[in-house]
Amino acid sequence: MSASRRAFLGLAAGTTAALATGSSVALGFAPAHATPLSPSSLGGSARLTNLDHLRFLTDEVSLPELAHHRTFDQGTPGLAPWTYADFDGQTFTRVGGGTLDPATGHWTQGAYNADDIARAAVVFLRDWQASGDPRSRDHAVGTLRTLAYLQNDTGPDAGRVVLWQQSDGTLNPSAEPVELPDPSDSAESYWLARTVWAFGEGYAVLAGAGRQFAEFVEFLRGRLHLALTALGEESLARVGDLVRSDGVELPDWLIAGGADATAEAVLGLAAAHEADPDDAVVAGALREYAEGIARMGTSTDAWPFGAVLPWTGSLGFWHGWGAAAPEALARAGRVLGRPDLVDVAVADAGSFTPLLLATGGPVNAWAPTPAEAQIAYGVHGRVAAALAASEATGGPGLAEVAALAAGWFFGANPAGAQVYDPDTGITVDGIEPDGRINRNSGAESTIHALLTTLLLDEHPEVAAIARSMSGIESTHGVSVVEAEAATLSAGCVVERPDSGAWTGEGNLSGGAYVSVPAGEWVEFEVDLPGDAELHPIVWQRAEEAGDARWEVVDGPVLGSTPAGGLGDAGLTEAPGALRPLPLERPLPAGRTRVRCTSTGDLRLDGVLIRPAVASAVYRTQTGEAALYVNASDRTQLIDALAGGTGRTFTIRGIQRGQARAGRRVRILGRGFAITR
Repeated sequence: MSASRRAFLGLAAGTTAALATGSSVALGFAPAHATPLSPSSLGGSARLTNLDHLRFLTDEVSLPELAHHRTFDQGTPGLAPWTYADFDGQTFTRVGGGTLDPATGHWTQGAYNADDIARAAVVFLRDWQASGDPRSRDHAVGTLRTLAYLQNDTGPDAGRVVLWQQSDGTLNPSAEPVELPDPSDSAESYWLARTVWAFGEGYAVLAGAGRQFAEFVEFLRGRLHLALTALGEESLARVGDLVRSDGVELPDWLIAGGADATAEAVLGLAAAHEADPDDAVVAGALREYAEGIARMGTSTDAWPFGAVLPWTGSLGFWHGWGAAAPEALARAGRVLGRPDLVDVAVADAGSFTPLLLATGGPVNAWAPTPAEAQIAYGVHGRVAAALAASEATGGPGLAEVAALAAGWFFGANPAGAQVYDPDTGITVDGIEPDGRINRNSGAESTIHALLTTLLLDEHPEVAAIARSMSGIESTHGVSVVEAEAATLSAGCVVERPDSGAWTGEGNLSGGAYVSVPAGEWVEFEVDLPGDAELHPIVWQRAEEAGDARWEVVDGPVLGSTPAGGLGDAGLTEAPGALRPLPLERPLPAGRTRVRCTSTGDLRLDGVLIRPAVASAVYRTQTGEAALYVNASDRTQLIDALAGGTGRTFTIRGIQRGQARAGRRVRILGRGFAITR
């Protein structure tokens, strides 16, 4: 169960290292198992995917017939994974969400939730396809039946899904704390999008599994159509409509306003469309949702550097969890024959993901500056997107990017520790920026670790690279200099809002900004090992507020940035937008003083520095691996940071030369190189 976007934002505003999947209050709920994560041999080619821990989390649940809630093979218990698993140093205890009432055995949220049931079904389906294990087949059918039970099959909310369920099968439409929509089946939602994912993949897999599943396949197809009918009354009814978000027009037909939620639905629609291209309802929804997600793509030369924005409610916020948009676009582009969709996925996988890795790894948010913990959900998104883009373009370089991202599970993370155990199937709930590990292992982390290992087992050459990685030696990526730490002219004022760092759409870095009236200035001193781009982080006002001139002291003018002029907030929660803005000219290497002079009413949070060549060096079992990422349009030649040989690639992952040991590394404009 992931935090909702709203809940996550609250966490992000309150702490710089909150884990989105942190456990709820644990009250000693049995049963437990004693299989803590322990170091495991990572060598060899043995299968990585191990569903033991997911099976431990999965329990039988009663599915009594209720008005609007029925399922296939009514009367037979279903299956569902417990939401969390708390680790006490010896054993794991399965727990639900919220707090437990010992008298009733009910949690204020529930034991199980539709989000995790849907994604667990996908894991079981894919594992059955890959391994032929009949236990995975049975678990897939059992979780899909439970998911169907949570979906209203009739009534005013037909097609929509209740989020929470107690261990005795009781449905809890209004949980505490409240999730929106409330009741959870009163409107479209993340969990409805994930239901589409599971039903779509279930239909596609089981349709090719023999006549014994024919009746269940038709049931799933009907439930998938029922979900699309519900979406047809909301997001799909607005196809073609645009909304304004701080002056920018964005698609109004994304599920719950997000490319994140919509992408997970598209994964299921793409699978169903491949299985039955003649299903016009599925094909239409797939095309329309994919086109909506693609409109959230960004340029590679301005923040967020090619990433797909997840949410129409902010122009300055990207998050790692639920970032399936590039994977969804690559898959949709391939099955629909739409290279324009693939291009958006490539920008994310070939530009943003390498930069993210060079900035320290798959942190949970750039809001707009990189921060937060790292979790399996975010790692899976990077791996799956790079592999899907590689398959869509034929570019092997993107598969190597996927391998570097997947190395997170085997030691290439802030803790320098193995955090997935192929002997048990246990992963961790997250790693803090300082390397502290949350060793709980709930359903969501387990599911996304397994979705990653299933991909690695499918791509043994990628798995071999990932398994060889044991740590991060160094990174040189995006950095931030706070405005309040710069030299300020006499009229500048450091402002620390009483409401905290959260502006309603993003986080003020350091919890403060500098107010720079007309005629006043802020001067930054930077010392760069190479050329770089400067992206001033401006909290732009809705009203016109002048601009700011940026220049090197006793040097060239770099450009200007607007202080306001965004216009009406539109659907966003607050007027104005906090985001890094591009300048016209790059910064030269060396020690430099950069002055920003205001001509209006500037709110300046800081400056984001993007090196012309970002890099990451990893420790491996045989030496080192290095990633180089070129932000400029021109080819760069730089001294090698590690030994080994490798290749240089275009942004699409297409090889365009070698990088040989002992030589300078050549990195194509907007491309990347990898040596090992």
